[in-house]
Amino acid sequence: MIEQRGLFLEEFVVGERYAHRPGRTVTDADNVLFTTLTMNPQALHLDAAYAATQPFGWPLVNSMWTLATLVGLSVGQLTQGTLVAQLGLTDVSFPAPLFVGDTLTAETEIVSVRPSASRPGQGVVVMAHTGLSQNDEVVATATRTVLVWAQEPAA
Repeated sequence: MIEQRGLFLEEFVVGERYAHRPGRTVTDADNVLFTTLTMNPQALHLDAAYAATQPFGWPLVNSMWTLATLVGLSVGQLTQGTLVAQLGLTDVSFPAPLFVGDTLTAETEIVSVRPSASRPGQGVVVMAHTGLSQNDEVVATATRTVLVWAQEPAA
C-alpha cells in the first residue's frame, strides 16, 4: 500500500522547486470566517460598503488567511507526516492583494537542508514559499524553517 507523505530530511534537495496544485479559490465565507475566528475586526475584510470607499474598492482577503493557506498548500507534498515542528517564519510579505474569487496556488523552493546538531534523527529545512494568484501575480512570500524527521533513525 502506498501512503501519501511528505519528504524526509534526506529527500530534500537544495534548489528544488515544487508547484503545489490544485490551488484554492477564496470564498467570501473563507474570508469572513477566518477574520472573525481570529478576532480581527478590520473593516477592509468585513465591510464591503467601507471597503468600496478605500483604494482597492472591495474587501481584501485577510493576509493571515493567505499566509496560512500558502503554507497549507505545501503540506501534502513536503511535510505531511514528516514534520516534527515548525520553527519559524521570516521575510513574510504581501506584494499584491488577494480578493474573494481569486485562486491561490503555491510554489516552494528548498533553500537549505542540514541535520540537527541537537536532535539526532531530525534535521532543519529552510524553504521559500511563493503564493500566486490565478494571473501568476505574486500575492505572498515567506521563508519557513521546519524541523523534520530523517529517514534513517538516529544511531
